[in-house]
Amino acid sequence: MNIHAIHILIVFLAAFVVSLVITKLEIPVLRRKAGQNIREEGLKSHYSKAGTPSMGGISIIIGTCIAGFLGTLLFGGTIGDELLILLVFVGFGLIGFIDDYRKVIKKQNEGLTAKQKFGLQMIIAVAFAVFFARYSSFGTEVFIPIADVFIDFGFFYYVFVAFAVLAMTNAVNLTDGLDGLASGVTALVCIFFAFAGFMGGAFCRFGGFIGQASETFFFIALAGACLGFLVFNKNPARVFMGDTGSLALGGGVVAAAVVLKLELLLLVAGLLYVIEALSVVLQVSYFKLTHGKRLFKMAPIHHHFEMCGWSEVRVVITFWIFTLICCLAGLLIV
Repeated sequence: MNIHAIHILIVFLAAFVVSLVITKLEIPVLRRKAGQNIREEGLKSHYSKAGTPSMGGISIIIGTCIAGFLGTLLFGGTIGDELLILLVFVGFGLIGFIDDYRKVIKKQNEGLTAKQKFGLQMIIAVAFAVFFARYSSFGTEVFIPIADVFIDFGFFYYVFVAFAVLAMTNAVNLTDGLDGLASGVTALVCIFFAFAGFMGGAFCRFGGFIGQASETFFFIALAGACLGFLVFNKNPARVFMGDTGSLALGGGVVAAAVVLKLELLLLVAGLLYVIEALSVVLQVSYFKLTHGKRLFKMAPIHHHFEMCGWSEVRVVITFWIFTLICCLAGLLIV
């Protein structure tokens, strides 16, 4: 069953409305229970954000799950694919929720330790890679967009997918540092992948429309949910998504891209995520190699631009535009 533009619009609007309403309702509750702590080593301009409720990503998760699943159920698609993506999406969101709960409600400064958080993420990433490789009709093959071919990665496919899930999830988490940045960027990336899925994605050259409805509905639902949340997350933010939202966004986006067989296009459409993560890696490496010198004024790189005198709004809008350009470039490849 092929999907139509009206189906896409219905799912988008449903996710937007659900996320918008839940975000509005959760703000006063979270304000009493989950006020954000601002790190002392952070930018002084961010001190005014202390007390802003966090864990708002709950609304994004609920809006996406409801709209995405119902879209697949009502308008066509593979329920198994949709459930697999949602399990990864919710799984990473749950890790973020536990971390946020410990930090902002229990007032434990560290939340989950780095080992605990990475260990839980590794379990989900490996389980997803193994399950999808074994039960997908494409097995361990990866689509190479420009060459228009599938290449069998064999055993390395498991390593490739697990690494992609871990890297992209944490890259999105690092991107969530300014009002509206992660939610706006992710909405654009999801719209790009929804369009790619709607047009046939990697399969359009290999037998037509083969079940991309599930991934398309997930992506467009996540885009709608992000924009519904953005109404209250734009500067000055009335709520933050927290790790609950940012880890869910990263896990969901990469899982759906893998199922759509367009995972390599994340390097194009999601280039900002990659840059944000690389800026941290380079900063830490350079700091260690030079015994204390810094490559950037502050990392992730969005803070570097703030310290160069850019306003928070200017940084966010610039990064949105950059992502839009990357997504348009991706359309030339898909």
